[in-house]
Amino acid sequence: MSLKVLQTCAVMTLLTVPAFAQEKNQADTYRLLNLFGDVFERVRGDYVEPVSDQELIEQALNGMLQSMDPHSAYLNAKTFKDMQVQTKGEFGGLGIEVTMEGGWIKVVSPIDDTPAHKAGVRPSDFITHLDGESVMGLSLNEAVERMRGAPNTPIKLTIRRAGKEPFDLTLNRAVIKIQPVRQKLEGDIAVIRVTSFNEQTNTALKKAISDVKVKLGRNPKGFVLDLRNNPGGLLDQAVAVSDDFLDQGEIVSTRSRKPEETQRFNARRGDAIDGAPLVVLINEGSASASEIVAGALQDHKRATLIGTKSFGKGSVQTIIPLPGYGAIKLTTAKYYTPSGRSIQQVGIEPDIEVKTARDLALQSEAKRGEASLPHALKNETVGEPPAPSKPAAKPQPKPSAKTAKPSAATAEDKDEGAEEDVQLKRALEFLRGKPAS
Repeated sequence: MSLKVLQTCAVMTLLTVPAFAQEKNQADTYRLLNLFGDVFERVRGDYVEPVSDQELIEQALNGMLQSMDPHSAYLNAKTFKDMQVQTKGEFGGLGIEVTMEGGWIKVVSPIDDTPAHKAGVRPSDFITHLDGESVMGLSLNEAVERMRGAPNTPIKLTIRRAGKEPFDLTLNRAVIKIQPVRQKLEGDIAVIRVTSFNEQTNTALKKAISDVKVKLGRNPKGFVLDLRNNPGGLLDQAVAVSDDFLDQGEIVSTRSRKPEETQRFNARRGDAIDGAPLVVLINEGSASASEIVAGALQDHKRATLIGTKSFGKGSVQTIIPLPGYGAIKLTTAKYYTPSGRSIQQVGIEPDIEVKTARDLALQSEAKRGEASLPHALKNETVGEPPAPSKPAAKPQPKPSAKTAKPSAATAEDKDEGAEEDVQLKRALEFLRGKPAS
């Protein structure tokens, strides 16, 4: 056999190996699908109680998706419709952002001025029972569905909170109309609170900035952007809000398993507050879109972050409609701050740490936030030095201390919405040039 023939045979062999491997993978997949079919038939025929085909399939889909990470899920037609309504800023229920941990429902954040917020539900609370029935064994979607209902109907939540005995809260459901942005003046400083990132957020933020300028008759001395207990929302709104305060540079990038699908979002020229000093307030209830904004402004040295470490959700979910059957919410990418940081599991660290009395009471607890959730995605950048960022040319006052402690007058149960807001107080002092105590 000639050398040329040997070379040809070698090439043919190399070409046939991948095809053979592909056929084997397909055969394995079909065999596993047959296994699923066999189990499905056995359950529908022999389970102790009758169960519908739809219920079995939906539970199987949820089991598959929720075993991947805490944020992927199957949404049936009703749940998908409810989610679409929610992103528009109005929906029915209790006004609470939740996830699942250890079989219990864990509160990420209550939404301002909703039944959950008014009743005193807090981030990191666990909901163990709904109307006296344990949530153990329910999927996240099933638990959320039970908490929803007609306005003015009551529901009893059993809450487990660190350092306290379990207790019950009875809430009346309501039509939740989210006002994503609120503003007020503290002397010559504007405080703008963003509670969620829905379709109305950026428009409402621009109006709030305009309103405080009109009220004051001039530009405020500084701005406080309050993102505490903001559970996040739409990526495009996080990008738009960040862009409001940046003149140039990257805001965030999203990276999937396919390098060619990497997306980068950049700021356009124009600063809605004309380069005024800016403080951003964050805490453990600041998640996802809130962390995109905080991370972008921190990396560009455009704002000083005050408060406590954020939640640490650094993944992007895509809603993929399934015509006639609802949709799947699938984690398709991770996002990275301008310096290349992934905040997945680690969160955003504030420039000046200010703890509330509640934070101090919980500081000996195990890890909280995204890192405590089962199946949470890993952070591959932990331990790597962040890439240098290109700060925008906008001077900010420099913090005079890394950590500030809450006032001794702060009572045990006082928090952000209580009589003395130590984190906001520190932000106002910082903008007025007062040193940390």
